[in-house]
Formats: sequence, structure tokens, C-alpha cells
Amino acid sequence: MYGRGDQQIVAVDGLDLEVRSGEFFGLLGPNGAGKSTTIGMLTTTVVPTGGRGLIAGMDVRRHAAAVKRRIGVVSQDNTLDRSLTVWENLYYHGRFFGVPRRRARQRADELLELFALSERAQSMVFQLSGGLAQRLMLARALVHEPEVLFLDEPTSGIDPQTRINLWRILQELHRTGQTILLTTHYMEEADQLCERLVIIDHGKALALGSPAELKENLGADTVITVTVVGDPAILAERAAALPGVRTVEREGQVVRVFAPHPEGVLAKLVEAASAAGLHVRDAASMPPSLETVFLTLTGREYRE
Repeated sequence: MYGRGDQQIVAVDGLDLEVRSGEFFGLLGPNGAGKSTTIGMLTTTVVPTGGRGLIAGMDVRRHAAAVKRRIGVVSQDNTLDRSLTVWENLYYHGRFFGVPRRRARQRADELLELFALSERAQSMVFQLSGGLAQRLMLARALVHEPEVLFLDEPTSGIDPQTRINLWRILQELHRTGQTILLTTHYMEEADQLCERLVIIDHGKALALGSPAELKENLGADTVITVTVVGDPAILAERAAALPGVRTVEREGQVVRVFAPHPEGVLAKLVEAASAAGLHVRDAASMPPSLETVFLTLTGREYRE
């Protein structure tokens, strides 16, 4: 809860979750949903005003120091020490968390190899690109071999090649038994990586399950797109009147239809376009995705 008096805002409202040991768990939600506050409370950087959070059986408020020794955190912001080299960032992080000197050196070398940073070992942090810095932050979070790894939008703002390579590393970490809690805005990322996930909004859990379960059970929309030559507004108007259609959007010459019950909708759209004198250049139907689940639950309006 934030604010004072009548201006108080409940950021996380009765969120009840259990992340299993060794699980790759996702936390999804629009801006302001309470994701970062939840991560902050579990990593001891935000003091909760109520409720209880446990990491490896320890209360995050009563045993904050012990909790910190058992977690690794990769935040949205670059928190690397700019006065140290790449290798020193890893080594001294390990020493700070009580890793013996020899083991800290070994871990630094191992992680530089794992994250393809060995050639930059003696580079200063300010010389790194955004993608390299993000890889180093993830490597640093693993130096002390944490029981739980928290990733708060770890691939935001990096190039697709770096993102895919980080996915590969995270999948390998998960295969070794690493418990990972991820927040992300990339639906494909959550779909590819997470065993289970929760979608939250206004601090409340809206849905919980595997990506496949959520897509199957929540009536997510099939997305049907029709590209026409002519005035797409005519087709959009007729599409909105069709049974089984939830939402209609226009983007240039494309009419995009969201339908929880798509049987026959594509054929009717093509027929409607032809009846309106429009030439159909392309038509496609995409099965329900995690993105359509997300939008179905949280709405399509802009968020600040």
C-alpha cells in the first residue's frame, strides 16, 4: 500500500502464490499491475504493509538478511559497479556474499564463459553495450549460487539475438534445477520459458496455470486478419455485426477480428468483403495465443 490518508493505493491486493522449488514461474500484468512491487517485497527492497512472504521458508520481513543471501536479482535498471571491470563485478559480488576467494575466482571465470563474456573480462562496465551489460547482470546474480533467481523484465530493450541467447541460458539454468521467477512484457518470452504463470492486474491474480492451460481454458480469442483493397472501414463495420466476434480493429488496409468462437468467421468476412466490392489480398486465422489471453483478461486500453 502506498500513499497517505485518502490517497492510499493498494499495489498488491491479497495475492496468494506458491512457486515450487525448481520451477520457472512467470508474473505477467500491464503497467501498474503490481508486478515490480511484488518482486520488491520478495527481494526485501519494498517493505510490505501487510501479508506474509516466504523465501525458502524464511519470512522476508523478519529474516531479510538471510533471504538476501539466498536470492539473486536482476532488476530493470543497470546496477553494475562502473568503477570495476567485468571480471571484478563478478568476483567482488561473490566476496560480498561470503563466497571464499578461490571459489569466487572460479565462479567469475565460469560465468564469463557461460555468458560469452570472457573476451571482455578486463573491460570497464561503461564500455559495454546494453546487451552485454544485461548478460553481466544476469551472470552477477548467479555468482553466489542463489536458491531463487528473480528476473524483473531482464530482456527489455535488448536486441533479438541477445534475447534469444539469454532464453537459451535461462532454459539451461532451469534444467539444472534453478528456481526462477520472471516478470516480462514479452508474451512470447513467458510462453517459451515459463512452466506456470500468473496474470495480475490492480494487484489481484486474474488467472494461474501453464501457458497451455490458460490458452485452452480462458476462452482466448482467435485472431483473424483480412487485408483488402478498398475502404477497410466498410468491412470493419460489417465484421462487428457478425456473431462470434468480440472486437474489431483496423490498421491500414488490414481488418483484425478477435473471436472467442471463430468457426465460420473467416469465411463470413471474406463473403462480406466481396459483397462490399472489396478485393481480398490476404486472409489468415491465428490460434489463441498468450497475448490474446492477456488482453482478454486485462483489456485493450492504454496503460501509463
